[in-house]
Amino acid sequence: MTSAPSPPSIAPAWTGHAKGSRGYRRLLAALAFAGVATFAQLYSTQALLPRISAELHIDAAQSALTVSLATLGLAVAVLPWSFVADRIGRVPAMTAGVAAATVLGLLAPFSPTVGLLLTLRCLEGAALGAVPALAVAYLNEEVHRAHAALAAGTYVAGTTIGGLLGRLVAGPLADVWGWRAAIFAVAVLGAAAAAAFVALAPRQRGFVPLRERHDAAPHGVRESAVHAAQLLGRQLRSRRLLALYLQAFTLMGGFVAVYNYLGYRLEAQPFGLPVAVTSLLFLAYLSGTFSSGYAARLSERFGRRLVIVASMAVMAAGVLLTAVNWLPAILGGLVALTAGFFAAHGLGSGWTGALASTGKAQAASLYNLFYYTGSSILGWLGGFVFQGLGWGWLALGIAVLALATGAVAAVAHPAGEGMRAGR
Repeated sequence: MTSAPSPPSIAPAWTGHAKGSRGYRRLLAALAFAGVATFAQLYSTQALLPRISAELHIDAAQSALTVSLATLGLAVAVLPWSFVADRIGRVPAMTAGVAAATVLGLLAPFSPTVGLLLTLRCLEGAALGAVPALAVAYLNEEVHRAHAALAAGTYVAGTTIGGLLGRLVAGPLADVWGWRAAIFAVAVLGAAAAAAFVALAPRQRGFVPLRERHDAAPHGVRESAVHAAQLLGRQLRSRRLLALYLQAFTLMGGFVAVYNYLGYRLEAQPFGLPVAVTSLLFLAYLSGTFSSGYAARLSERFGRRLVIVASMAVMAAGVLLTAVNWLPAILGGLVALTAGFFAAHGLGSGWTGALASTGKAQAASLYNLFYYTGSSILGWLGGFVFQGLGWGWLALGIAVLALATGAVAAVAHPAGEGMRAGR
């Protein structure tokens, strides 16, 4: 007697890597290396701005364009990267971005003119946009929902290491070999980190190509554009997402302005510190490495809303301390500013993906668009405030922005929400 064929087995739906699993650890390690490759190169000139000003005979605001145009290129590119990744996948898109950025980063220090240097920095930023545009969407697809907030906080902590390494490598090397060799060395570091990302990133299991989704866009150019506008419109109609986008713009802009121009203040009298010493200020980034992960754990107990608002208050208090003409107070304020900023950013970036019911990559990309536009615009405009009115007024303006943004967050997000399952 022939037995009836057994029904085909149905693979269980992918729920994501659980915390502590091998895939979870590899994914976070891969994104940490991607963060190094991205943020070491993106901000490699920030510790060198006074030296670039002196050698190229440009003022502080003009020198800061080497940072602002890189972040502007990134801001413009994050949305296109999100649509590319919907078709080819998150990991392939991030791999292409960091590879292109590394090539541009190796070429930039050999620029014979300011114009070419700024152009290459802008293009480098556009290529680097693949990582921040896609990392959180990748996390939300590949990590179990219960651990997504913690994973996002851990990823942001890794990005602080990248930003710190770029600045710490560039500062001392510039004193020995000049700022061009310093930027080249950071690009080499970025190349090594990019190779580590490619080697460690786990196979995508939660990604569904656009052509296989029930809401896939039509093939025509016009239809695709309409579909893209619909995806973005859904995010921009959400009051809570808009509050997170405002947070990204104002906090990042103020944060970058502080780090852009504090070196000018401390290298001038009465402090008179050398570049090698002022570059050590970026060790304050370690407070952000700690605070982003710690804030994620606090949010599981108290909710994201409360922790985000508190983080903004810490940031405001920290920046006000930097206005005191006493070096220990400035250093303490910088640590508090950095800790508060990265706590709010880690929670905000992770919450963006959780709040978006559809178009998660586009929601994350909009967050990054506002984030890096704030870096570009406010980070550049802060130079005019600093040069025209002095450090005290710059610090006060940033504190007011942080507190006002905290008030908006408190109103936009209902009390008690954001405590479970990423909501």
